[in-house]
Amino acid sequence: MTSSFPERSLTRSSTSQRTLFNTVMTVVAFICGVLALLPLLAVLSYVIIKGFSSLNLAVFVELPPKALQKGGGFGNAILGTLLMVGIAALISIPFGVLGAIYITEFSSAKVARWVRFAANVLSGVPSIIAGVFAYGIVVLTLVKLNLGSYSALGGGFALAILMLPIILRTTDEALQLVSQDLRQASAGLGATNFQTVSQVVLPAALPAIVTGATLAIARASGETAPLLFTALFSNFWPDSLFQPTASLAVLVYKYAISPFKNWQSLAWAASLILVLMVLLTSIIARWATRKKA
Repeated sequence: MTSSFPERSLTRSSTSQRTLFNTVMTVVAFICGVLALLPLLAVLSYVIIKGFSSLNLAVFVELPPKALQKGGGFGNAILGTLLMVGIAALISIPFGVLGAIYITEFSSAKVARWVRFAANVLSGVPSIIAGVFAYGIVVLTLVKLNLGSYSALGGGFALAILMLPIILRTTDEALQLVSQDLRQASAGLGATNFQTVSQVVLPAALPAIVTGATLAIARASGETAPLLFTALFSNFWPDSLFQPTASLAVLVYKYAISPFKNWQSLAWAASLILVLMVLLTSIIARWATRKKA
């Protein structure tokens, strides 16, 4: 039986108005994507060009040079950065993850709403305010106790304040994305709420939690203002948590504005190391996300 309706072509004319609009918007979207990448590519290329020429083995193992002295490095700043970020991670990750577990799995909806609101506000607080707060809480307390003043402990505490809302919110969102079917299946097998959270929900959300933690570490690694109020700077190797400690971000700030070319070259090399550290943490975050898939 043949159809009485005339056959119509399913192909769209290349000159139709809809096809032209689709082509134009595709080109516009591509151009906008390229323009969005240009600042990143410009910053990366400039830092790599300026920093790679000043990079050598000595910068990783030697102390900063004096004003007119050639050579030197910033091994103490690398170690100090790792030390303070490590302290911040030890403080913020347990509190952030446990706080997210509480508001997602155990608290009432009203409490969870207020905690999420507070975390959003804290994430928007300028980093220098976190530094002033840490100065009043840690630095002045150490002075009163005659344990020191500026210190790696104060710097780690300031960075922990900045990391905490990032970890809490990312963990909270990761836990909410875990299917309710998994919770119900665990409860149907007789598991308690604690067993369900610890043995079912957390393992399912772990890759996203790791992603949030690495992104928070990446942000904390490049902070300068909080460390100016808490850790300050030192030209020596860190040998105590209660002494002024160097960091890569503060070293870049100090040396980039100095009139000495050797210090300026070290600032570019330190900038490159900072960029590589952030890139490494971002790669770890992407790897964790892909492992989840």
